[in-house]
Amino acid sequence: MFKETIDVPGPDRIYRNYLEAGEIRIQRCKASSEYFFPPRLISPRNRSRDWEWVEISGCGVIYSASVVRRKPERGGDYSIVLVDLDEGVRMMSTMTDVASAEVAIGQRVHLGIGDFDGEKAVVLKIAKHDGEAS
Repeated sequence: MFKETIDVPGPDRIYRNYLEAGEIRIQRCKASSEYFFPPRLISPRNRSRDWEWVEISGCGVIYSASVVRRKPERGGDYSIVLVDLDEGVRMMSTMTDVASAEVAIGQRVHLGIGDFDGEKAVVLKIAKHDGEAS
């Protein structure tokens, strides 16, 4: 016997919908006020299903970085970066408009939305000053 299901988008689809609308949002547990990422159905800390989507500061610090080498005709090299957001979660993103040699662990970055491989994605820019993108 099959149950009737309702076609409700999951957390990953909701996250991507926000990106397509020009917003960077992550989840925050209403019970603990803790942020969590990547998107999921329950809070990883207390297993609560009572959470909300919230806008974030858009700032963080590079935790780790790696260079992906590609031929120039395929778009050239770019950096994959793990960034610790000011909200306390870690996110993976790219830095496509900065030379790989300019990316350093501990640098402040600003999050933005750009196109990456045909989809909207969070992209990083090196911050000139605290919270200001270059």
